[in-house]
Amino acid sequence: MTRRAWLWWLVLGAVAAVAYPQLRYGTVPASVCFDGFGVLACVVLAVGIVRRRPARPAMWLLLLAGTVASVAGDVIYDYVSNVAHIDAYPGFADIFYLASYPLTFAGLTVLVRRRTGGRDLVGLIDAAIVSCALALPIWVFLIRPLADQEHTGLGDQLVSLTYPILDVLLLAMTARLLTTPGSRRLPPAYVLLVAAQLTRLPPDVLFSAADLTSLDFPWLSGGWLLTYALTAAAMLHPSAERIAEPGPRHDTTLSAPRLTLLAAASLLAPAVLTIQGLTDPADINWPAVAISCTVLFLLVVGRMKLLLNRVHRQARQLDALAHLDGLTGVPNRRSWDEGLDRELAQARRTGNQVVVGLVDLDLFKHFNDAYGHQAGDLLLKEAAAAWRAQLRETDLLARYGGEEFGIVITGRAAEEALEVVSRLRAITPRDQTFSAGLAEWDHTETADDLVRRADEALYQAKAAGRNRVMLGKSVTLAG
Repeated sequence: MTRRAWLWWLVLGAVAAVAYPQLRYGTVPASVCFDGFGVLACVVLAVGIVRRRPARPAMWLLLLAGTVASVAGDVIYDYVSNVAHIDAYPGFADIFYLASYPLTFAGLTVLVRRRTGGRDLVGLIDAAIVSCALALPIWVFLIRPLADQEHTGLGDQLVSLTYPILDVLLLAMTARLLTTPGSRRLPPAYVLLVAAQLTRLPPDVLFSAADLTSLDFPWLSGGWLLTYALTAAAMLHPSAERIAEPGPRHDTTLSAPRLTLLAAASLLAPAVLTIQGLTDPADINWPAVAISCTVLFLLVVGRMKLLLNRVHRQARQLDALAHLDGLTGVPNRRSWDEGLDRELAQARRTGNQVVVGLVDLDLFKHFNDAYGHQAGDLLLKEAAAAWRAQLRETDLLARYGGEEFGIVITGRAAEEALEVVSRLRAITPRDQTFSAGLAEWDHTETADDLVRRADEALYQAKAAGRNRVMLGKSVTLAG
């Protein structure tokens, strides 16, 4: 199977779709063109499934079954109408035509569930909005007039109404295909499969409308031939193996094209009401319009709720990113400044004790040179996690910059804080040490002055030989 086989097959389908309307209906060439191409499409689709052996063939087998049912209906309809010369509608062929819908729905449902994992609520609501909006004009201008039309019997009425109802369901499924994640990176086989449903909808709807208008649409069958061609081409395309891969989650955002589609869909209900009001004010289908508007309103509200939830979630994530260090997961320098100012402001009111410490891993550059920067990053993460576990929830540990960390300890005197920080040296990972400087707030100095005193004590600890904690400006209290 060559990589270009799908393209040549698609060209053959386009030629058949253009040629068939030019042939006189009921003749042998017309039957061979239409029925023969349909049978060939089934063979091509089946051979493609056998040759490619997809890991999960259920979707393709269901689509094949739907295509076979539709082509069987074509062959039976052609025989009854042109060979047996019996009125073929409604008739035995309709059983196969109608059976093709649920089989196709089932195959496409498998595809959607595999691409979304059954968790794409946003896409589901968007598809429901589009489907509900388009179902209203189909109901008002097609299904209801067909129901009011005189029929030769109950069977005729049921069949004529079932087709547009199933078309609404097909429309809903097509909308669902268009709203699944990954719309910007869809495999070409997926695009071909969506196109197959889009080429099926116009002839299906116009075929039902022909009963109301008595108009003839000779090119209708060309659309069905394209559906057969596109379905088989999707199987032949090399990307068929990737057709059910989950799409990226971020593609479900409310992009400009999607917003335009939803806005246009929401305007269909008032458009239908306006058309009915201008053409036949006495026969406005108020119940259908009211139900459609209500359902659309609820769906749009649900969609906005999901959008707001997403915005709030992203806002929380951005806030966390703005206040947490990306490597160690502890608060960053910005959080340190805010937290220190907050603790000092509270201490001014309560008289609480506040001790600030600066902790610097000893010889960190040598560690990086010896073991590599990835090992250095891992040391920073492990050290932050070990120290954080030994501090109280009320104490603040933050990454001050590089290999330096800041600590704010409240409610403890300087000597108690010194003991706490000294214990942290013993649990520093990978047999590494640190130097630290502490300063107790005097309830008058600014935060910058307090940190400056702790920084001076840190440099004194380093000058004294590292691996020690110092308090104040010059007195060594531990090490």
